Formats: sequence, structure tokens, C-alpha cells
Amino acid sequence: MRRALRWLMAVCVVVATSTAALAADLRPLVQALGSGGYSGTEKALAQLSEAGDPAAVPVIEALQAGDLYVRKADGTVVVARKAGDAFTLTDPLTRAALGDAPAAAVEKIRINNSLRRAISASLGALTLMSPDTGVRRSAADAVFKSRDAQALETLNAAIAKEQDKSVRAAMEQARAAILLTGEAASKMSDAEIQSATDTLAARGDRDALVLLNMVAGSGASDVTKRSAAAAVSTLEQKLAFWAALQNLWYGLSLGSVLLLAAIGLAVTFGVMGVINMAHGEMVMIGAYTTFLVQEFFRAHAPGLFDLSILVALPAAFIVSGGVGIIIERSVIRWLYGRPLETLLATWGLSLALQQAVRSIFGPTNREVGAPSWMSGAFELGGLTITYGRLWIVIFAFAVFGALLVALKRTWFGLSIRAVTQNRPMANAMGIRTARVDALTFGLGSGIAGLAGVALSQIDNVSPNLGQGYIIDSFMVVVFGGVGNLWGTLVGALTLGSINKFLEPYAGAVLGKILVLIFIILFIQRRPRGLFALKGRAVEA
Repeated sequence: MRRALRWLMAVCVVVATSTAALAADLRPLVQALGSGGYSGTEKALAQLSEAGDPAAVPVIEALQAGDLYVRKADGTVVVARKAGDAFTLTDPLTRAALGDAPAAAVEKIRINNSLRRAISASLGALTLMSPDTGVRRSAADAVFKSRDAQALETLNAAIAKEQDKSVRAAMEQARAAILLTGEAASKMSDAEIQSATDTLAARGDRDALVLLNMVAGSGASDVTKRSAAAAVSTLEQKLAFWAALQNLWYGLSLGSVLLLAAIGLAVTFGVMGVINMAHGEMVMIGAYTTFLVQEFFRAHAPGLFDLSILVALPAAFIVSGGVGIIIERSVIRWLYGRPLETLLATWGLSLALQQAVRSIFGPTNREVGAPSWMSGAFELGGLTITYGRLWIVIFAFAVFGALLVALKRTWFGLSIRAVTQNRPMANAMGIRTARVDALTFGLGSGIAGLAGVALSQIDNVSPNLGQGYIIDSFMVVVFGGVGNLWGTLVGALTLGSINKFLEPYAGAVLGKILVLIFIILFIQRRPRGLFALKGRAVEA
């Protein structure tokens, strides 16, 4: 036992001695950071980076954060953090406490934009050997962006030791960027130049393309220029392919939003023939219900905030559906068979609902937060996919599937389909069409409320939220076929994709105009849309 204690004490002594020795080696360089103005600080920073000692990382981080000061009494460089009216001082290398000092006793070491870039490059080089994989990856990316030739030696040593494939690839890309843009390019063989350009092309992003274009247009050798130009051509083709896929994803994402907004309208419009201009306000009510649910969770159960969106879904469906049933029973049922009056009445209702929300919640946008599992994004090849959009796409298809099952497998769904295809015959067979109309309007409004929950995660929650989707919803329903759910699905995804593919070339506004012209021409050829319903009443 005593022998083990002696060994432990010996190890502690060795470690302490080594730390003191390292601190002593770096001390003059740290002291130099506080003298000579910006140029002196930059020179001392370069020397710290060349030393390659990870012990310098906290010092440089303190300089970057604005916490590095000079103690006026003896010129010592210290880390100073404000504590009330005074500063708490610590040693930048050993982190030993040095007591407190008044603000007048210390002077901040200031940095400019040039120093900020140099600090980022130095931190990148010094953290290449970090035990943390994420830190090493960030360091490699920082070196790639800075292309600091002083980091090349450290980078080579880090590549030789690196075991993680992705981090090693990032380090090799940083090394290729330094070699192709520095003085070393003139000493490289043709094979080495080709290998470096291939490494950058394999990175496959815009940063690599910009760098290769810069090399191809620089004063480098002809071999380097040709190699870079060939890599640029390959990379441009690759980026064009991924850009097309990214646009396809954007189209799918927009299409899922249009599907959510239009699917409820397809049910009410198809069954009842009602042009409901207040449908967008049902979406708005769903979004504001989400806001109220989240406010309740923030006030009473902040630890369960991530569950608020799950509680908001049934709440929005019930509230919007209830409002829809009230509208149908009080206004719509008196106007069946009079489409113009129905359009005007629902338009007036939409204005009244907007003003009511303005009076209750105010005209400004309301904050609706995203749960942690809907925040952030991930990379899939060359695609960037946000979790929020991904969950909305999944949710849209889930709602579509659930509605399809309800219409095909339940008595209520059978009644809806019967009324849609032949209302007089359904009434003669004992189906209470008035009740079906009320429940159908409530179902469509409830689905619009679910759309409001989804839209609250990607759009501003304001009294005008629904107005941005009502026209698109009608276009989807008319294009797909009135009352046909599969037509609504195909119409939403088609129009969403066409919009996103037109936007880069024609702009958002002109793109929508072109889509509208396309739909007008299309319904001239197929007045009933892509998938027309069949039935005596429909055909009549």
C-alpha cells in the first residue's frame, strides 16, 4: 500500500513538473501577446501556433473571447473575468487564481479582423490532436478555410495518427487546400497535383468548387491549372445533380404542406360542393391553438415542452372541427345550391375570424417553438434535410393515410362517399345527409387545424397565416379532381415540385403565375381534373 502511494506521489510530481516546464516554455510567447499592438500580438500568436503545444489552446481561446488582459502593475498577461465592480484574475497557462483587481488595474488585449482570422487558424491547427473526434473535425475544417501553411506540419502529423475515416478525409482535404494554394504547389509532381485536386473534388461542396476555381484562375503552373479545371468540371456536374435532388426534396416538402392545407378542402368541396373561403382561417385557428398549448406548457410544465406539439394535434383538430361544425350549422346549411352566396358568406366569415384573432391576440406574429426532435438538420449525400420539414412530410402522409382508411373502412366514410356520389339516393336509403354534411365540414375543418399545427413550425403564426394557402389549396383540389383524395395527393406533390423547379429560373411570383396559367390550360382539356369522381349526381 505504501509503495503504491509512493508511486502515485511520484507520478503527481512528474506531471506537475512537466506542466510547470511547459508553462515556462510558453510563458514568453504568452507575455508577447500583450505588447507591440496588433502586429506584435499577431506575431506572438504565430509563434504560439508554431510551438504546437495544446497548452496554448486555452490562452488563444481567452484571446478570442476577449478575456485576455495585461496587468498594468507588472505587465503580466492574465485571464480576467468581470465579477461585480472588479475582475477575477487567473494565470492563462496554469489557471491558478491570481486574486481580484479593479478595472483600472488591467488593460484588455484588443483584436481586429485580421487577428480574428489568425486566431481561428491557430486554434484549428492546435486542436488537430484533440482526443475529441468532433473537435478534430472542426479543427480540420478551420484549417481548410484558413489554408494556413504554418499548420501543414501539424496537419501531416495528425493525418498519420488519425483513425477516424471521416476526420482523416477532412484533414486530407485541408492539406490539399494548403498545398494547391501555397508555395508548395510549384514543387509538387504532376501525380501529387492530380491527387490533391481529386481530394478537393471528392469533398463535393461549394467551398471546394470556389477553391478549385481560384486555383484554375491563379498564376499556378499549367499542369495545376489543367488539373483544377478538370476537377471543376467534374464537381459542377456533381453539384448540379445534387441541386436537382435538393429541388425535388423542396418540392416534396412544399407538396406535403399543400396536401395538408388542401386535403380538408377536398373533403368539404367534394361532398358538399361548398366553396369555403374561410378554410384558410381553420388553418389559422389550428396554429393559434398550438400557440396556446405551448404557452400552457411553458407556464406549467416547461420540462415537458417537447410533448406540447403532440398535445396540440388533437386540440387543434377538436377546436377547428368544432368551429367548422358551428359555421356549417349556422350559415352554410342555409345556402346549399347557391354557390355565389356561399362564396361571399364564407369570405365574410374569413374576415370576421381574422379580425377576432387580431382583437384577442394582436396583429403581430406569435412565437411557436419547435421541440428538440424537430430542430436541426442532417446531411444525406449532397442533400441538407431539416428535421422539421421531414416530420411534416411524414405527418402529411400519415394524415392522408388515416383519412383514406376512415373513408374506406368506417360507416361514416361510407356515408360520405354515398352522399358525394348520389345525394338523393343516399337520402332515400336512410342516410341523414344533413348530419353527414355537418360532420364532413367539421372533419375538413379539423384537418385544416392539423395543417395549422404543422405550418406553425415553418411559418409565421399571424392572423393572415391562412391567406397564403387558400388559393394554392383550391388549385390543388381543382387540378387533382374535386373530392378525390388521390387526385389531391398527386396534385399537391406535382404543383409543389413544379413551383420549386421554376423558382430558380423565374422567381417565386412569376413561378406561381406560370403554374396558374398551366392549371387554366389544363382544366380546359380536363374540366374535372386528373381523377374525376364517378356517380350519377356527380356526372349530372
